[in-house]
Amino acid sequence: MGLLLPFYLYAESLGELIDLSLQNQLIKSTEKNIDSIQSQYKSVQNKYLPKVTIGTTYSNTNEETATTPDSSLISYANINFVAYDGGKKSAIYDVYKNNIKSASENLQSLKNDISIQVVRHYFNYYSLIAQKEAKQKEIEQLKAQYKRLERFLDVGTATSDEVDKIIARVENANVALHESELSIQIILHNLHYLVSKNITLDSGSSVKKIEFLEQHKRSDIKALEYDMKTLLSNAKATKSSNHPIISINNTFNKYNLNYKNQAYQNNAIDSQNIFKVSLAWKIFDFSSTTNAYESVYKKYQSLKYKYEYEKNKANIDLQLTIKSFDISKLKIVSAKLALKASLATYETIEKKYQNGLVDNVAYLEALSEKYNAISFLKKAQYDLEIKKANIIYHSGKNVWEFIQ
Repeated sequence: MGLLLPFYLYAESLGELIDLSLQNQLIKSTEKNIDSIQSQYKSVQNKYLPKVTIGTTYSNTNEETATTPDSSLISYANINFVAYDGGKKSAIYDVYKNNIKSASENLQSLKNDISIQVVRHYFNYYSLIAQKEAKQKEIEQLKAQYKRLERFLDVGTATSDEVDKIIARVENANVALHESELSIQIILHNLHYLVSKNITLDSGSSVKKIEFLEQHKRSDIKALEYDMKTLLSNAKATKSSNHPIISINNTFNKYNLNYKNQAYQNNAIDSQNIFKVSLAWKIFDFSSTTNAYESVYKKYQSLKYKYEYEKNKANIDLQLTIKSFDISKLKIVSAKLALKASLATYETIEKKYQNGLVDNVAYLEALSEKYNAISFLKKAQYDLEIKKANIIYHSGKNVWEFIQ
């Protein structure tokens, strides 16, 4: 018992597995990408603020004139601001806002994708464990029958072909057992990649019962929607260069002019302020801007078609998932009836076999059907949990919020 305790302490439930997976390197990488876009957006915003520049210049000449003193020190302060840029600024802001929203929705989509993968691995793992346990019990019974027949073979009341059939069944069951063990190891490795650590699973988790889920757009569909808006804003930014640009500039100069000729010195000024308003309007560029705008706008139209396709596909996927869930419930009912029938059949045939009324072929078939029915029922029950998670996923909800 003491040896098992450390493993129990470190066993993770399904909810804990999902929590770990949502902190893996792929999630962190995506989060850093969003941080990068947000920093770029702040940088662009700052570029559109008024620019203030200060500077100073010292000069010395060997030939003084009225406009060129012997030596001078000129300091200045300049403020420059683009008052209107044809709407480019607001369009660029929209580009970054939509990029950030798209990246955030892609992050949400990634989290849901990883969560549904963990859910599938978790329940497939326990389905395989049930299959493995059923196969182990079948092998135990087959080996017990083998020992029994071996004694009968020694006294001549059983034939060698009966024993050979048991041995063949044991070997086949062992192969199936090894295949189950391999599949279990593959699942554990896949979970290791997702959660970034070696794990031991804790049984008992389930997906909350689904009563009614209002359908929302999946995050990947929302991300496409924001990508469309990004392209449309890009098109507007491109087209804005056809509009006038108004700039405001103010420069204050402070002069320290040293003339040798006093006549020049008396006429020198100490300071000067220059205020400018400039307008620039590109009225002809051989349709360069128009062609660039059409290029970006066609990309927007292309993505819009893809968006409509993916949105319709998502609706169909949800309907198919709901249908699959309904079928899974019927499978459980069918599996329970099949198990009840196979247990009754096995009990009857086992008694007849012990009394020599049926051969071991009928007995072996009944034994296999019994354990296949047990594992099939477990598989159907675990598969229903996966189907519930699939409905949550395709309904646009967060899978991890429905784990218990």
